Amino acid sequence: MTASAAESSPLLPPARPAAAAGPGAVATAASGATATVAVEPAGPVAAAPSPVAASEPRRRRAQHVVAVIAITVAATGVYALLGLTRLSLFRATSLDLTLFDQVVRGFAALSAPTSPLRGVDLGKGFGFNQMGEHFSPILAVLAPLYWIHDGPETLIVAQAVLFALAVPPIWVFTRRVLGVGPAYLVVVAYAVSWPVARAANFDFHEVAFAPLLTAVMIERFHAGRHAGTAFAAAALLLVKEDMGLMVAGFGLFAALRGRRWDGVAYAAAGLLYTVLARQVFIPAVGGDPDMYWAYDQIGRTPGAIVGTLFGDPLHVLSMLVSPQVKIDTWAFLLWPALFTCLLSPLTLMAVPQILERVLSDRWMWWGTEYHHSAFTVAVLLCAGVDGAARLVRWLRRRNAPVDPRTAGGAWALGVCVVALTLVPRFPFDQLIRPEFYERHPDVVAAEQAIREVPDGVVVEAVNHIGPRLSGRDTVLLWNDRPPVAQWIVADEARGAYPWPSPDRQRERVEELKAMGYEVVFDREGYVVLHRTDPPVTPAM
Repeated sequence: MTASAAESSPLLPPARPAAAAGPGAVATAASGATATVAVEPAGPVAAAPSPVAASEPRRRRAQHVVAVIAITVAATGVYALLGLTRLSLFRATSLDLTLFDQVVRGFAALSAPTSPLRGVDLGKGFGFNQMGEHFSPILAVLAPLYWIHDGPETLIVAQAVLFALAVPPIWVFTRRVLGVGPAYLVVVAYAVSWPVARAANFDFHEVAFAPLLTAVMIERFHAGRHAGTAFAAAALLLVKEDMGLMVAGFGLFAALRGRRWDGVAYAAAGLLYTVLARQVFIPAVGGDPDMYWAYDQIGRTPGAIVGTLFGDPLHVLSMLVSPQVKIDTWAFLLWPALFTCLLSPLTLMAVPQILERVLSDRWMWWGTEYHHSAFTVAVLLCAGVDGAARLVRWLRRRNAPVDPRTAGGAWALGVCVVALTLVPRFPFDQLIRPEFYERHPDVVAAEQAIREVPDGVVVEAVNHIGPRLSGRDTVLLWNDRPPVAQWIVADEARGAYPWPSPDRQRERVEELKAMGYEVVFDREGYVVLHRTDPPVTPAM
């Protein structure tokens, strides 16, 4: 590839560096960046490089490796601190931390990934295979960690590590496109980004794998390492049944960047996998393929949706921005990259997942409150890097007095500043507030309440108590259904999912007493109830 071609196509694989033509050739840049060759002025005899000069590139490379590792470790610590603190203070929830804890424990026991909590909640019994709700077999890779420590703490730390491991591939990609300085600014922006903050603050979810795998896909494609790209794409498919749509979007991008047949293969594989996961794999383990179909406003089937797209496009367009919360979400997704992601075809990789959210009937998918935006955070940030480089080249072609290094650095600085200014609006802000770590009387009472529950029993627990029991008991969600456990940990003072109000929770405690449950603990609103007769197991 010529220099001009490389400049016009930043996301095509970079040219392989030519063999050194003489002693003036400079060593390859840190962490796999494409080599730059500089030739010394011609002379009768070229002087051999001194040992000090020869060691400089190695020293710089080592310094960058250490710096990137330090950022990765620091990010891991921050994410783990947030999650573990929430767990210790009863702010984590059974939906979804206990659910995933039960699933991975099943994998670790080399058995089915069942979730009694979710199964009983859905009326499907204790043996419900969680792959029948969301097909996420990649969770099996976490199973060996449970052989070391069997408990939800393991998931929180694993999630922290996975989110942080996206830092190195994002750094390498950005360094190759914009340079070393911008690479550090961009990875800091990622590390403190609001989508990661939301996800790290909300229990554990399979989204933990997405930033790492999408960043690896992008970096490997840019490096021309197509086997690595394909491996990361295959792993991404295993994260969740709808990740095939993201892989299909990547295929469209790859086709536009000159890898036509690769793009066709990615798009076809992604769409086929999504169909198989929803229509074959999920029903095969007892799930409902239509459980998360939430698009009745535009069609009850994929075919009907296509008909609406062509028959009433204005209705579909209006759904993208109505109600107001969707406009806010668009802004929060695009503004952290200073909107330059809109200049990059790489954004096509994120579009299906975003549309899947904003076109749905479910309000909780529209906003920024939960973990959903972490699926696309690395993609949009890398697209912003590419878009910034494209903008600089566009300006230079029009003879604008723009220095690429200065412009790239200014953009990266802006991205980092925006990310930092958003921190106070999202969960990382809690970590610098002393009150976040305070153990209030209700926390002490909750600790005492769970000590009343013996190990190895089935217990129905209010949503924020369940995770602390999950490592030693079979936890079910306490709700309004007929009780099935001998032990119940209720909360009469604080609202909790799925209860409509604390008043109804108090009424339920009185109903349980009338059913023969005895109160063995009652303090600060926490009530532990027990009955001596065997639990009633729902039909399987």
